[in-house]
Amino acid sequence: MSVELLVGALAVVALITYAVLGGADFGGGIWDLFARGPRRDEQRAAIADAMGPVWEANHVWLIFVIVLLFTGFPSAYGALSTGLFVPFHIVLLGIIARGAAFVFRAYSPRAAGEASSPQAKRWGVIFGVASVVTPVVLGMCLGAVSSGAMRVDDAGVHFTRTPWLAPVSLAIGALALAQCAYLAAVFLTLETDGPLRDDFRTRALLAGTAVVALSAALVPLLLREAEHLWQGLVRGPGLFALVPGVVAALLSGWALRGRHYRLARAAAVAQIACLVAGWAAAQYPYIIYPDVTLASAAGPRATLLFVLYSTPLGMALLLPSLWYLFRVFKVRKHDAARAEIRATRPVG
Repeated sequence: MSVELLVGALAVVALITYAVLGGADFGGGIWDLFARGPRRDEQRAAIADAMGPVWEANHVWLIFVIVLLFTGFPSAYGALSTGLFVPFHIVLLGIIARGAAFVFRAYSPRAAGEASSPQAKRWGVIFGVASVVTPVVLGMCLGAVSSGAMRVDDAGVHFTRTPWLAPVSLAIGALALAQCAYLAAVFLTLETDGPLRDDFRTRALLAGTAVVALSAALVPLLLREAEHLWQGLVRGPGLFALVPGVVAALLSGWALRGRHYRLARAAAVAQIACLVAGWAAAQYPYIIYPDVTLASAAGPRATLLFVLYSTPLGMALLLPSLWYLFRVFKVRKHDAARAEIRATRPVG
């Protein structure tokens, strides 16, 4: 296996991790925006409780992908930064806006007995809208590099049409939004109980139905605008991820309907991992189809080797830090909640 392929595979693993953790994070914001019914305040409180204060850590994987890209494949990074300048900045603004709004809403003044003040509601709308827009645009960027509408040569980047606004890119963006919503709702069924859990189960079933419908709608668009990606998925290496991904999606839906929530979560994570891995395998060997490949964009071999040798050292610091972060703010909090429930439970 070539050294550039190893660095590319490392970037795909980081992208999968971001799709799972960051996707659930964006999905929480989506359901915050669409919180409805008599328990909407409880729904928002459950989402905020599930996300905070570890949500900032999820974006470390996006930063890792960017570092791998500009270090290992600098010419591809330059072409992407030029060709996708507008959507990348929308994504950046979205991440900043949702993070700032999430914090400002939490500390907004409110009167006694009020679940939220007008000021908190305004920040909540910003948080929700940014959570919807950002994954859509990220999905559109994936579509743009696969559609062949963005051409790269020695003179620079050229468009036959605005690549991230092509129908196939818009469809992939919508699919990314539905996947984030599904993943978050499935996660939230394990963070809640009682009627609140039923609320998120219903939302997960709706989002899962949207994922199926959008996946079906994407097929003719792939055949028309990104045929190489379709061929890579059904006849190439992407098939090895597509088949288990479909099985995982069906298993997740079945488990959710049967209220097997832990199995539904595990299958949903596998579904997202297979989806991203399948896209990457079908896209191979291209970073930007059809002009930029892993080999043509690779940096000096010494730089790629340095990336591979230094990554385990970085992970030796990062992974224990993330584990301890989740341990402190998630596991211990749940342990305390369970202890409180046992203490208030009637004896006998």
